[in-house]
Amino acid sequence: MEKFEFPLLIVHWMNLILGPIAVPFQKLIGHPLVADAHGNVIPPFMVMVILVVLGWTLLGLFIKSRLSVENPGKLQIILEDAVSGLVSMLEQWLGPQGRAYLPLIGTLGAFIISCNYLGLFPGFMSPTTSINVTVGCAITTWTFYHLNGFRVQGVFNYLKHFAFPPGVPAFLAPLMLVIETISHLSRVLSLSLRLFGNIFGEDLVIAILAFLSPWWLPIFPLPMMLLGLITGGLQAFIFVLLSIIYLQGATHVEHADDHGGPNHGSEHGTHGHEHGDARDMANMATV
Repeated sequence: MEKFEFPLLIVHWMNLILGPIAVPFQKLIGHPLVADAHGNVIPPFMVMVILVVLGWTLLGLFIKSRLSVENPGKLQIILEDAVSGLVSMLEQWLGPQGRAYLPLIGTLGAFIISCNYLGLFPGFMSPTTSINVTVGCAITTWTFYHLNGFRVQGVFNYLKHFAFPPGVPAFLAPLMLVIETISHLSRVLSLSLRLFGNIFGEDLVIAILAFLSPWWLPIFPLPMMLLGLITGGLQAFIFVLLSIIYLQGATHVEHADDHGGPNHGSEHGTHGHEHGDARDMANMATV
């Protein structure tokens, strides 16, 4: 693997600028940094994460200074359409309260798709080719939907669903508790490995093709880079969709209907079959 890793100038420059600051800080918290084979104390994936965060911060400040209701610019219209589409998906799955989850879900989506696409530019790499980044995103989603499950349903009612899922006999509670616990813990693994595996494999193939391509014919990686435009966006969408599905499962409150049977609520019940189909499609897409 190391023979296909190339030193990046931007990583070298960032280490020259931020390295002297990072080393004392890491020693202060008791976790000293160790330089890699190229002498960088700040790893390449962290440099790319800093660039993505800095880029979105500057873009946000730029758009904020030019927001207009009467005469919106093209960039504002594109971003408004993207936000409206995400809000619509959140409200479809989570009801009217879905808009409240927009800040985190939208930020995760924007961050992941930017990280996926960054590696398509010469001189950069995708931060999502590092398992550290994808695990961080997965843990963020996992923690967020559990906290909201506690907030919406209450701690006791939320934990009760781990042992007593709807429609399961009570005598299976011990078994279901183990199964549900393993299922929820495995979501961190599946979210992180799925994203990492797809983007890492794609970037590795591009790097190999670029390595094999002669200097006078640098077009070998182009087909794979075009495919990367599709898979990068698709993987970001799948991550966002699964995050919304997990949120829906955690915040969904069951009610009893007039006949004493379970009713999945007016906000979600009318879309029960639709949500089941979408969940099946999402699971198929992630294989």
